[in-house]
Amino acid sequence: MMGERDPQAPLWSYRVNLEKRVRCDHPLRQINEVLDLGFVGEQVAHTYGRRGNKSVPPEVILRMMLLLFLDDIKSERELMRIIPERLDYMWFLGYGLDDEIPDHSVLSKARKRWGQEVFVTLFSRVVHQCVEAGLVEGSKIHVDASLVDANASLHSVKPLKAEVAAAIRHTAQEQLQKLDEQDGNDEEPPSDAGGKAAPAGEVGKFYKANRQFRSTTDPDATLVRQGGLKSRPRYKTHRVVDDAYEIITAVETTTGAVDEGQRLLDLIQAHADVTQQEVETVIADSRYGTTRNLIACQVQGIRPHLAVLAETQATAGRRDKIYPERMFVYQPRNNTYLCPAGGIMPPRRCHPKRLTWEYVTTKGTCLLCHLRAFCTRSQERPNHSPPPGSVPAG
Repeated sequence: MMGERDPQAPLWSYRVNLEKRVRCDHPLRQINEVLDLGFVGEQVAHTYGRRGNKSVPPEVILRMMLLLFLDDIKSERELMRIIPERLDYMWFLGYGLDDEIPDHSVLSKARKRWGQEVFVTLFSRVVHQCVEAGLVEGSKIHVDASLVDANASLHSVKPLKAEVAAAIRHTAQEQLQKLDEQDGNDEEPPSDAGGKAAPAGEVGKFYKANRQFRSTTDPDATLVRQGGLKSRPRYKTHRVVDDAYEIITAVETTTGAVDEGQRLLDLIQAHADVTQQEVETVIADSRYGTTRNLIACQVQGIRPHLAVLAETQATAGRRDKIYPERMFVYQPRNNTYLCPAGGIMPPRRCHPKRLTWEYVTTKGTCLLCHLRAFCTRSQERPNHSPPPGSVPAG
């Protein structure tokens, strides 16, 4: 006999068992079997008072944050809307069908209440559990960084007031002088997201573009170009991945303008501190292949597999037998480049859309240069030399 669906919704259900509703091979069940977050409450207890309303248990909050990343949910609001619809989520969080799901604000309040130091401690404890489980070998690591778009519109980027821009320039120049004293001014200039040389005064997050512009909604984000696209406010995440089972053992978040090559040694040390393992081999792309990093790795007895040249398949043929950008030496003290032939290249103009500066020789210099064929493939005879690369504008 054919059955018919009863449109009447049941008022009560006493036989719903979430434990039986989650299949045996569900990823969350596998994670739950090995995940030990019992230490979370002890780590954050000092951030709570003894009176007032009871909060959501810290372990549940951390499990909610884990779900955000596991399923790449776009926002905390969306997560709270999804939880009541997902039996597996409710089981993973320890909720029943009749339990009330908290407001999304519990996550942002917890982050603010706990602070960065607590999250670093929690991360270290999780990595230590991976070490104890034999998932981290420790001696061979991979280092990389990724740009992350800030939650801020490009329309929120406004020019800085003259006095603010002047203060930032002054601070950047002071920091540059400190680096010159420490490193003997023998370091290659930092690079932007496109691999181009950075200008004078570029220290950490102080790119020239960010000395004149700042987002009003997210002032910590900095303007960075990527893949030939327009500049927009971005952050950068730096990470160390252990080679054995691809466990992330060290992370750092900075503004988008920070050169990842400058963070290599600190990340290596962070990995060693949390895993208690000495690094023997480090692998990274050409952004990390600076003279400073290569020498430091040799001094510490670390075998560096760091690419030195940043040639891609798209540009290898076009730039074959053409001087690479490293042949043009940046001189920070007078903000000029020195070309292979010894010509001085001062800044000529700023590209308003790309927010980059163009450096050229004086008129007529390149037309008579015997190295011209190694600098450009242009068949024209311009009055100015084509620049070896653009740098963020200031």
